[in-house]
Amino acid sequence: MMDRRAFLGIFALLAAPRAAAAKQAEKVWRIGYLTGLPRGSPRAVPLLEGLRELGYVEGRNLVIEWRYSDGRAERFPDLAAELVRAKVDVILAGDNPAIAAAQKATKTIPIVMTAAMDPVASGFASSLARPGSNLTGLSAQATDLHAKALQLLKEAVPTAARIAILWVPIEPGRQHQAQQAERAAHTLGLKAQMVEVRDPGELEGVFAAMVRDRVDAVVVHPSQLTYTHRTRIANLAARRRLPSMGGVRWLPEVGGLMSYSGSDSDRLRRTAYYVDRILRGANPADLPIEQPTRFELVINLKTAKALGLTIPPSLLARADQVIE
Repeated sequence: MMDRRAFLGIFALLAAPRAAAAKQAEKVWRIGYLTGLPRGSPRAVPLLEGLRELGYVEGRNLVIEWRYSDGRAERFPDLAAELVRAKVDVILAGDNPAIAAAQKATKTIPIVMTAAMDPVASGFASSLARPGSNLTGLSAQATDLHAKALQLLKEAVPTAARIAILWVPIEPGRQHQAQQAERAAHTLGLKAQMVEVRDPGELEGVFAAMVRDRVDAVVVHPSQLTYTHRTRIANLAARRRLPSMGGVRWLPEVGGLMSYSGSDSDRLRRTAYYVDRILRGANPADLPIEQPTRFELVINLKTAKALGLTIPPSLLARADQVIE
C-alpha cells in the first residue's frame, strides 16, 4: 500500500508538467496605446499599475504597442493604422485627436478612451450610458468643469475681468471645449477673448497680442500642442505677467499659476478596469462612459509671488497640491 507522502510526491510530479504547460499557454494580450505621452513617462505609471493589479504584466502576458505622437496630432491617423495592422486586442486612445483617429481606423477593435473631452458632442458615442459602438472609456470633463475653473481663477486674481482662452482649432473636438469655456466666462460676468494657435511658432506673437489687448489672465486648454510646449507657454505667460489657468496639472508643474481638472492618476488607473472587462468579453457598446469624480486643484505659489499675487488662505486650504 502506498503511503500518503509517496502519493503526494507522485501527484506533484504528474501535476508539474501540466502547470508548466498551462504557464506556457497563457494568453499574451496586445494593447495598442495611441498617446501624446512618450514611453516611460511617469504620467503613464498609474495605467501600468492598474493593469498589473488586474494580472496583466508586460513581458509575461501583456505586450503594449506604444505609439507616441510627439506633439503632432496629425500623426495619429498613421499611428492608428499601424495599431490596426499589428492586430492589437484593444486600443487605448488618449484625448480627442487620438480617439478620432482610432475611431476612423477601425470599427471592430475595441477602443478605450482615456481622456475624452465631451465624447457625445464630439461624435464618439451615442450617449454616456450606452456608447453604442466599439468605443467606451473615460471622459476628462465634467459638466461644470469650466465654470468651476474660472471661479477658482477669479478667487486667485480678483481683479481679472478679461480672460484669454488659448485653444488649438486644428485638433478634433477642441472647438466645442473652447465654446463651453467662453459661455462659462460670460455666465460669470467675465469678458472672454478666444485666442487660436495652430503652430508653436505663433506662441510668441499670440502672447504679445494678449498684452496689447489688455487681458488679465489666460486659460490654457489641453491639447497635443499645448502639452508639448507647456514649459514655453508657462514661461511666456510669466514673462508677460499673465496669471495662467490650465485644464491639466502639467501647467503649474512647469511654472503656470494653477490648474483644476479631474485626477489624471485616477482616470488612467480606471482605464485598466475597462481593458480588463473588454479582454474578458464585455462589449464596449454596453460599458458606460465615466466622468471624473475626483478633482484636483494645483497652485504654484512661487509663480503667484513672482506675479505679485497673494493667494487667499481659503483657496490654498482647498488645494490638493501647492508648489513652492
